[in-house]
Amino acid sequence: MPDATDSGRSDPRVAGRPSAVADAEFALLLTHDVDRPYKSVQALYHAVQHGDPRQLKGLLPGVNPWWQFDGILDLESSLGVRSAFYFLREPHLFARDPSDWLDPFYWVEHAGRYDPDAPEMRDLLDRLRAGGWEVGLHGSYDSYDDPDRLGTEKDVLESALGDSVIGGRQHHLNRCSSTWDHHREVGLRYDATPGSATEWGFHEGYLPLRPFDDEFVVFPLTLMEAALPDPGDAFGAAWRVCADLLAEAADNDAVMSVLWHPRLFAERDFPGYRRLYRRLVERALEMGAWVGPPADYYDLLAHPAPESADEASRGGSESAEEGGRPAQESPTRAAGER
Repeated sequence: MPDATDSGRSDPRVAGRPSAVADAEFALLLTHDVDRPYKSVQALYHAVQHGDPRQLKGLLPGVNPWWQFDGILDLESSLGVRSAFYFLREPHLFARDPSDWLDPFYWVEHAGRYDPDAPEMRDLLDRLRAGGWEVGLHGSYDSYDDPDRLGTEKDVLESALGDSVIGGRQHHLNRCSSTWDHHREVGLRYDATPGSATEWGFHEGYLPLRPFDDEFVVFPLTLMEAALPDPGDAFGAAWRVCADLLAEAADNDAVMSVLWHPRLFAERDFPGYRRLYRRLVERALEMGAWVGPPADYYDLLAHPAPESADEASRGGSESAEEGGRPAQESPTRAAGER
């Protein structure tokens, strides 16, 4: 899949090169998919998995070890960086087709369900917006090919936030050939979905993608933390992957994007991930990277002139299909769910 330079544009700010966009060696985009901010039935699983009955405290009222937002905000503030938090509004199980009611997968999704419009979430959204963090949309499992649902989820989040959102990522990295059309239809200006829960690397190139040769931008995911060797058991191996990716980004004037789920900052349940995230950000800053959320980087980009976009559109959808748009994919139940 080509990056912006493959469309014949020579302007490096349109291409998204960090050296031109941000006067930096490379860019590191920090993102967090807010899948499960509440630990409930998972407490039983972790108690058995770790042989630790203390995990059962997660079942008590008012005890929620997966609410890690205070720690993340403190950590990032101490480093002088900001990130993006993508919020999910998964439909109620019984709002789905009855054929889904007996599927264990959807029961698991339902068990982690939360409402972005709940008072606790509204307070969090206010804090994020006031503090300079990005709030984005984490489209629900089936919304990748359902623009009505996606638009409703965006409306609910924007109502709770009191502001607009410009981008996000699909749950489980789901997408199909029309996903980006749906994103544009509901008013999103970027997507951060393409990536893997089991592999890392710059598989889509080193720069953002422009599938429509216009203002809509795609920031491919370079690394999801779930793909790494478990830093609780093999911190050195996990860090070597991160260090190698940072070096590759610096060597290629690249835009690198990482995903760390908020619950993985819970040290007792997921040892090593918080420390690894801090080290990753610290090293990127030491290397001269621009570090921040995708929306802030998007705001720094230049975009193709309107006549160029119109010409590209008239030139045929064939180039878009062959160039930047995703091939038809079936939704996958990501191995990264922990």
